[in-house]
Amino acid sequence: MKKTGQSKNRRPFGRRKVCRFCADKNLRIDYKEPKTLKYFITERGKIIPRRISGNCARHQRKVASAIKRARNIALLPYVAQST
Repeated sequence: MKKTGQSKNRRPFGRRKVCRFCADKNLRIDYKEPKTLKYFITERGKIIPRRISGNCARHQRKVASAIKRARNIALLPYVAQST
């Protein structure tokens, strides 16, 4: 029997994330602020994708370039520390 209202291929409905930089105009993306950028990298040091972070495309590009700049001047790690 097939359940009514649900399809096999559909994902469950999730709430759409709102870009925090569009919502709050006072927040700035700056490579010199690693505390702000830490929300957008994993514990391994990878950049979190847009569909997970909830950023819009414009701000995700700015976050990615800010993370890369911060890595270049050693404010953020390229990879996680091995134990």
